[in-house]
Amino acid sequence: MHRRTALASLATLSTLFNSTLAGAASQPLLQALKPSARMPVLFVGHGSPMNAIEDNAWRRGWQAVGAELLARKERPQLILCVSAHWLTQGWQVTGMAQPPTIHDFGGFPQALHDVQYPAPGAPAVARSLAQELKAPIGDKLALDPERWGLDHGTWSVLKPMFPKADIPVLQLSMDYSRPPAEHFALGRQLQALRSRGVLVVGSGNIVHNLRATREGTGPNETYDWAREFDTRVQDQIKQGRLDQLPQFQAMGAVAQQAHPSHDHYLPLLYAAGAARPDEMPRFFNTGFQSASISMRSVMWG
Repeated sequence: MHRRTALASLATLSTLFNSTLAGAASQPLLQALKPSARMPVLFVGHGSPMNAIEDNAWRRGWQAVGAELLARKERPQLILCVSAHWLTQGWQVTGMAQPPTIHDFGGFPQALHDVQYPAPGAPAVARSLAQELKAPIGDKLALDPERWGLDHGTWSVLKPMFPKADIPVLQLSMDYSRPPAEHFALGRQLQALRSRGVLVVGSGNIVHNLRATREGTGPNETYDWAREFDTRVQDQIKQGRLDQLPQFQAMGAVAQQAHPSHDHYLPLLYAAGAARPDEMPRFFNTGFQSASISMRSVMWG
């Protein structure tokens, strides 16, 4: 798609979802959740599942952010997480009362498979969310009452952040077949939820190339292409040019190296969509794991 066509498509989607957002305050979902100060938005680089149980800098960074959020005057009423590891046809939201902890990986120690994150779900909120959010192609979201749960993209970061697991958690899936602009547009709809106690979390990685990993590397050791992509995305976020993030494929070869498949980039678009361009971003956990996985994380608000 040519740049001009892509920009026009994004503008059309933004107009559509701004219209949806403008009427959101009258929706039953927003009336059911208590009004709150505007919650932050997080994009978390999750990296290896082992970060959930190892005492390393990444996990300590998540613990510090969680402690900071819990120390604020208002804690989240609900966490809505978009993980790189739940890809579906169309969009879905988890609707079970007790979402299971999913160990969607292999080849790791039993200690990791033993981890549980028993956060409750929120079926009533999920039903309303499925009705009121609109997929970019105009359909309602589907409700998943039993098939999925909380995958490691969600629990591996939430467990260190909120170890008591006492805040209800919903997961929103991603339709990988749809263009990046549509994921950003759906993220725009999540903005209004922030003023009703919802903490929006995107969990993926700004650079994610498992084919190029090198074990035993330090957090500052990486490839030139990985550093370039990470820096260019960082600059767009710092400068508030969030609407440019869906156009990452225009970076050409460097984007292809950073994301042979872009499932781990897409959660950033939901978080950036839910953020406001005038909100000052704060980066944490900057650095690389295994040379080709950027752990850069961002908090807005």
